[in-house]
Amino acid sequence: MSTTQKVVIVGGGITGLTTAYYLQKESREKGLPIEYTLIEASSRLGGKVQTDYTGGFVIEKGPDSFLARKTSATRLIKEAGLEEDLVRNHNGQAYILNNDKLYPIPGGAIMGIPTKLAPFATTSLFSPAGKLRAACDLFLPRSNKGDEDQSLGHFFRHRLGDEVVENLIEPLLSGIYAGDIDRLSLMATFPQFHMVEKKYRSLILGMRSTTPKQPKSAENKKQTSAFLTLKHGLQSLVEAIDKKLDTNCIRKNSPVDKVVQTGEGYTLTLEDGSRLQADAVVMTTPPQATRHALSDYPFTEILTEIPTTSVATIALAFPASAIKKDISGTGFVVSRNADYTITACTWTHKKWPHSAPEGKVLLRCYVGRANDESIVFKSDDEIVSTVMKDLNKIMHIDAEPEFYRITRWKQSMPQYVVGHQQRIEKLNQEVAANLPGLFLAGAPYCGVGLPDCIDQAERAVQEVIEYLRMPVPVHG
Repeated sequence: MSTTQKVVIVGGGITGLTTAYYLQKESREKGLPIEYTLIEASSRLGGKVQTDYTGGFVIEKGPDSFLARKTSATRLIKEAGLEEDLVRNHNGQAYILNNDKLYPIPGGAIMGIPTKLAPFATTSLFSPAGKLRAACDLFLPRSNKGDEDQSLGHFFRHRLGDEVVENLIEPLLSGIYAGDIDRLSLMATFPQFHMVEKKYRSLILGMRSTTPKQPKSAENKKQTSAFLTLKHGLQSLVEAIDKKLDTNCIRKNSPVDKVVQTGEGYTLTLEDGSRLQADAVVMTTPPQATRHALSDYPFTEILTEIPTTSVATIALAFPASAIKKDISGTGFVVSRNADYTITACTWTHKKWPHSAPEGKVLLRCYVGRANDESIVFKSDDEIVSTVMKDLNKIMHIDAEPEFYRITRWKQSMPQYVVGHQQRIEKLNQEVAANLPGLFLAGAPYCGVGLPDCIDQAERAVQEVIEYLRMPVPVHG
């Protein structure tokens, strides 16, 4: 065993960045003889975490927040010294758009599942027949699939019926993954709903039993807002972590072409022909790039079974006076049955007041999803025109945007389709057996949110350290 162990981290998105940070921290605190190199194909770190600061706005081009209950992101932010910059979203009414009308999401709906019957019974979002079918959940037996994976669509249609799924659950859930609810895996995306059904039989009764009662005071209600972000944008986290890393350990503009096992370590060949040696490797790149780099190993063909889809975000800035029909709330998601191209719109200046200067409006719209991606590849003018046409059906905007920012994420959203967990488990077993010392982490595997990626990075660091401290067999 060499005195110093060398680790190469491939990919400088939030997973790779976090891996580098915690590996550096652990090595220093525990006196471990580990050196790392973080390799990024592009000219910047952070991956999808990007913030635009035009004209005093704070415009997220990728993720705009993270779930407060998933604590790893908050912990990393504290490590970065940005705890004072944490802000919670402003609570407000959210809507479903269907048939050119905005319907308030019924009170007490948890991911579309009713926990309060009165708001559900009185909403005009569903027909009487649709409500009656959803109420059947109270009496239906458990699924006969046991712990077998199934699509979100199949699971929820069985419990609550087509109408509730298509008008409420589908736009809420598929928006997270930009996916097809009838292909997305229940066990890989929302296994908690399976567990609720397994324990309580009825989803409605189970969610009512497991959902904490809301505090009565306004102050406490404010504290229960679900999402957190940073007042100077999530890019400020990337920059703060970057400053804590050794600059001589980071290589940008360095796409990796090939990773092959050589002896007891690995050789990484970059696209410019240069090579790096490593005792351990952490791959945090998208599935296509990871498959390309590991193409010498047939079992990595499994990576091609992780579909991806393309999406785009469109941020539009206006003077407040341009909005002729203002609506109280934080935004809306769009039913797939509605004749709209946008899939959702956040009234960002209301949800995150720090994001827009006084007297300004910031709207953030989303386009693209599984089986409906063509809009992402249109010109800027076509996209803005389409988005404005959709918005004007609802809001009546009497001006062109002062400026806009379109961010296209091409083939960048991994789709956790039915059987995803089994495929990833098989992949990890093959990697462990055939490529010891190489580890996979990031959005394609075990969660697409910022905290999920940070969790995987922390786990990868522990796996690397555990592997490097293994005794090497002595051959006589």
